[in-house]
Amino acid sequence: MWSLRRLVAVGDGSDRDETIVAAAPPVALREVFRRFWPYTRGGRRWLFLLLVFVVLAPVVDAAGIWLFKIVIDDVLVPRNLALFVPIALAYVGLTVVGGILGFADEVTSTWVSERFLVTLRSDLFRHLQGLSLGFFERRRLGDVLARLTGDVDAVETFLLSGIVNAIAHVTQLGVFLAVLFYLRWELTLVALVVAPLFWFITRRFARLVKAASRERRRRSGTISAVTEETLGNIALVQAYNRRDWEQQRFERENLGRYRAAMAATRIRALFSPIVDLLELFGVLVVMGLGAWELAHGRLTLGGLLVFLTLLTRLYSPIRGVSRLSNTFFSASAAAERIIELLDQRPQVTEAARPGRLGRARGDVALDGVFFRYPQTPRWALSDLSFHVDAGEIVALVGASGAGKSTIAKLLLRFYDPEVGSVRIDGHDLRELRLADLRDNVAVLLQEALVIHGTVRENIAYGRPDVSDADVVAAARAADAHEFITRLPDGYDTVVGQHGRLLSGGQRQRLAIARAMVRDAPVLILDEPTTGLDAESGRRILGPLQLLMTGRTTIIISHNLLTVRNADRILLVQDGRIAACGSHETLLARSPAYARLDRMNGVPDHARDALPRVGLDGITLADKAAAAVRGEAWV
Repeated sequence: MWSLRRLVAVGDGSDRDETIVAAAPPVALREVFRRFWPYTRGGRRWLFLLLVFVVLAPVVDAAGIWLFKIVIDDVLVPRNLALFVPIALAYVGLTVVGGILGFADEVTSTWVSERFLVTLRSDLFRHLQGLSLGFFERRRLGDVLARLTGDVDAVETFLLSGIVNAIAHVTQLGVFLAVLFYLRWELTLVALVVAPLFWFITRRFARLVKAASRERRRRSGTISAVTEETLGNIALVQAYNRRDWEQQRFERENLGRYRAAMAATRIRALFSPIVDLLELFGVLVVMGLGAWELAHGRLTLGGLLVFLTLLTRLYSPIRGVSRLSNTFFSASAAAERIIELLDQRPQVTEAARPGRLGRARGDVALDGVFFRYPQTPRWALSDLSFHVDAGEIVALVGASGAGKSTIAKLLLRFYDPEVGSVRIDGHDLRELRLADLRDNVAVLLQEALVIHGTVRENIAYGRPDVSDADVVAAARAADAHEFITRLPDGYDTVVGQHGRLLSGGQRQRLAIARAMVRDAPVLILDEPTTGLDAESGRRILGPLQLLMTGRTTIIISHNLLTVRNADRILLVQDGRIAACGSHETLLARSPAYARLDRMNGVPDHARDALPRVGLDGITLADKAAAAVRGEAWV
């Protein structure tokens, strides 16, 4: 057995420490069936009709074989041609009936299978969309896509096609055994001696098949993950000449899948000849005993030939059942990966009886909030509290990593605080319907998110029922109408994946127009000018001011040029509010804020003049600011 395991080994283990996608936890076959059987509910009545076709098919097949016995014993041997015409008509009739059954079986089985796939894939996609943001921040998107596509197809093989085939094989066994026992029960018992050997060999191979299949599925998910990550960042890969490294990474995973596929193939290739030998042994024994019976006149020639024909047909479903066990174990590896996703639970859940919010006034408060990201020991927010009145514009400023964007995620309830509360209009967000909360919040993220669709679809994404006139009005207010009309198809121009056919400033103005269309009472601007050049940044300031009018606005930025006109500015340091006040007040009272201001006031040429951070740990921007203002670092 050691040599067998070595023959089907999936690799040398050299890349075991470089796992990109971990294997899913193993699940018993009975549990796999229990989890996925409910998805057949919509097609079960057709499934029973399919079983009727499956049962009738071997009956028609056996009838055709029995006609062969009649042809030999009653037509050919006695040379009686009178029965030839009715037998020929019977053959034609059975062929037509078999064709009708085959057509009905193919169409019905495909319909049932595809309905199952539609139901399972839609439910899985719905489940994935309901998971919290933290799940997607920890998972490889390519692997999730592989599970949603290829693995779901494999589950259908396990649950429907496999089970229908199993029933078909069992039905064939029953029909052929009945005819064989009717012909010669003694020979039938002899023929069945090899059946336990089929079962024993199948059990030995099944474990190896499942191990190889699990590894192949994992590697398929890894290949998808590497591909999505590389091609999704192709500009970075090409700019830094990392194509060779990415190619090596892809080939390593591709080779791992190849090894797993070859291991599974070797198992099946070894399994088939062993089964063939067992089948041949059974046929030879029966042939010898049948010839003995024929020589002594206890069996007709037609009976012997039909017996041998039925015997080969009998071994075929036995072989099929044996192979199906390997197929089940192979498909169960895919089912384990689907179950792992379905077992994921959102970190953010609604209350049993969530409150309704309606249109909020826009009063926002955070009280004593402590929060840290999953599997992270450091607090991202620590005892953070502040209040924003309805219609007030408040800016959150601070260095990168201070916790500003985390506050936005809590306000959108992508996460819940571990301690403390986040409230809108006095309601704890955990007590509200998620849909009501998010209907009242519009957000502009650091990266202007754009879907692969038309300009019109992108602007209307925040409110699908918006009229075309409102879309155009929002685009005008966002200073986007002019560039949109210059596009090849105007508002019907497809902007490409992630809006890559547009500039950064154009994508941001589309996002502003989308927020205007949404018309939510609370607005979150998370680094709205990040990644834009000076001209683009200045150009969107006007639309941003118009967007903020009459709304509770929280601006998150490290660029003080975008927040100086806010009603209040909160300086966030190490997850806490370190200072609060107007721009002028903070300049006078907060050294940390004054340093941020100096950094923002440094001309680009002065900042670029210093090639690196000094050994004293003082940042390049601070040194440049000091140089420009004639100050010296001590």
